[in-house]
Amino acid sequence: MGGSFSKTLLIVDDDRFFCDLVRAYFAGRDLRVLSAHTKEEGGRLARDERIDVVLLDQHLPDGDGVDLCLPLLAVNDHAKIIFITAYPSFDNVLQALRRGANDYLAKPIEIEELGLIVEKVLRTQELERVERIQTFKNLQESRENVLIGAEGGLREVAQLVRLSAAHDASVLITGETGTGKNVVARAIHSLREKNNIPFVGINCAALPENLIESELFGHEKGAFTGAVAAKKGIFEMADGGTLFLDEIGDLPLHLQAKLLGILDDKQLLRVGGQTTRKVDVRIIAATNLDIRQAIREKRFREDLYYRLALMKIHIPPLRERKEDIAALCRMFLRTISQDVALCIDDEEIGRLAGYDWPGNVRELKNVTERAVILRRGPAIQPSQFLELPETPRLGGPSVGGTVVKSLAEAEKEHILGILQHCQGNHSKTALLLGISRSTLLRKLSQFAEAAM
Repeated sequence: MGGSFSKTLLIVDDDRFFCDLVRAYFAGRDLRVLSAHTKEEGGRLARDERIDVVLLDQHLPDGDGVDLCLPLLAVNDHAKIIFITAYPSFDNVLQALRRGANDYLAKPIEIEELGLIVEKVLRTQELERVERIQTFKNLQESRENVLIGAEGGLREVAQLVRLSAAHDASVLITGETGTGKNVVARAIHSLREKNNIPFVGINCAALPENLIESELFGHEKGAFTGAVAAKKGIFEMADGGTLFLDEIGDLPLHLQAKLLGILDDKQLLRVGGQTTRKVDVRIIAATNLDIRQAIREKRFREDLYYRLALMKIHIPPLRERKEDIAALCRMFLRTISQDVALCIDDEEIGRLAGYDWPGNVRELKNVTERAVILRRGPAIQPSQFLELPETPRLGGPSVGGTVVKSLAEAEKEHILGILQHCQGNHSKTALLLGISRSTLLRKLSQFAEAAM
């Protein structure tokens, strides 16, 4: 049989007419059908081929089909076995299920019923595959969510993370863009005793304002044009787990009020809905705003701030914890190039420590990745990719004859330089800087106001 198939079905049955009937039924589908008429032949095919589903007859010319269950699963542990018997006694079926069969059919068999059972076990198999991938991804993330700097510049943060993980109180994480607020949020979640509960994260600044309410709280069918079916929101998806609201400072004021109500009452109302729904969600929020200034300017609700900041964690910028640069670089190298032995020497670490890092940890990761991609040997030099100013500004304080810029000046120059490089494209600039487009536009507006 030619062609390429994603799944393989093996029939182990001495009834050749039945084998031909099954092959004809599945013809034209993305399913390769193999057949064996003895236990020995079935075992050989299972060893030589990757088998996904097995139709296994109870009685075979050279023995009982049930004896093939364990050898089949030993070489194809993901396979699903459908046991076929002309004598569907409780003992026969129980014996097959105990040896790894997933379902059973009694002869004579309705081919449509067989088709439905095969489709069901294939769906189950796919869901198990997705779950294995997600479990592996969660394990990898939990390894990566170790706070680099817990013994250095993040000692206080690490202590607060452990305290926050011990209870379900809301947490507000503050810090400049790129400091790793999402890593701290995941660290809090992964340290909880119930580590199988969901973690759902969303960037409030990345959502279109006309859709943000629906995305967060869900909507009912017909709530607005295009709402052809009811839809769960992020809150309902995170029910029983942790919801990470990044860039919470960009949430519109009317939705801040709705969020406050959910935090207080643990109930939400979908857009266009008439009845409330209970939700049990632990909120971790993050912002790079000066939240006190935002409150004074009436851009953030003070009552919501106090409700979120039951635990408050501030992440210092990288320029204030340069002792962590070496450990961060080693971690990036492990995750970026797991199959290649790379290194950064002490002299290069010294050059990196002499930089102010306006983009914080995200910028360090960016230049490290670039250095890995463009390397010429095992020793990499991220410093050659730093966005250093070509000429110092005149005036201002100096140290050892070198003009020192303020942090605000360095940030402005860095952002405008990237904007010029991207020929004024705001979306591309925000992507390269590792910030949201709304954050970029807000900063550009601040630069323009300061110049007036």
